[in-house]
Amino acid sequence: MDTYSDHIKKEIEAIIAAYDVLVTGIDKKAQDSDTRAYGGIIRAGKGKLVESTAWQLIELAWNSLGESSKRIANIKSTIKSPINRDYLDRIEDDEIRDHIKKNIKDYYYPTKSDIHVYIDKKFEIAVECKSFTENAMYKRIMVDFTLLKKTYPDLDFALVQLESQLGGDYSDLTTKIFGSTSTHTLTSFFDIDLDIITLLRGERKVQKPIHKKEYYKPLTKENLYAAIEIFKKILRKYK
Repeated sequence: MDTYSDHIKKEIEAIIAAYDVLVTGIDKKAQDSDTRAYGGIIRAGKGKLVESTAWQLIELAWNSLGESSKRIANIKSTIKSPINRDYLDRIEDDEIRDHIKKNIKDYYYPTKSDIHVYIDKKFEIAVECKSFTENAMYKRIMVDFTLLKKTYPDLDFALVQLESQLGGDYSDLTTKIFGSTSTHTLTSFFDIDLDIITLLRGERKVQKPIHKKEYYKPLTKENLYAAIEIFKKILRKYK
């Protein structure tokens, strides 16, 4: 931590301050609102927090590598993942197969992640951001990343989650994470190398939401610096 500049240290303190304000105040904001469902406001607030924090950590990691902020950008766009042409060989009906071939440009699935990291105007890293992740959600994330990889074969992938509900030791925040049996099993079916970054210690408990005062979890400097180090590892090859 001592190797980071004063600027980065101040930014880390600001991230923690923003987290504290949002998490401690979101419950009251949700209760006071008469226009949206309570749970919806909670989910939206936490989701936006994770996405904003993740992008800040990426920028700080890039900055700590001595690179210019002008080279990196978060450009949100929908990617057209094209139809897998091998699928056409499995279609027995000649008319349907020929129809698809004649209109092949129309056959795609719109795909995107929460953060699209562009370096030198090239899409390099896809990042999904979640207030928490459990394995059904993880499976969906891996499918989306697989679709993105079909269009961008060299893309890097990361998942940033506030809390983990994946099981195993993802929420232990130790130097080496062994993961969980179910998550590793799911991962084995996808050709995706994914860095999973968890920001809060302790497995998510449905009945103990962190926006409730009695279940509050602190966001620590150590956890944020650890996240920066993971992003530095990913970004280093783009220097």
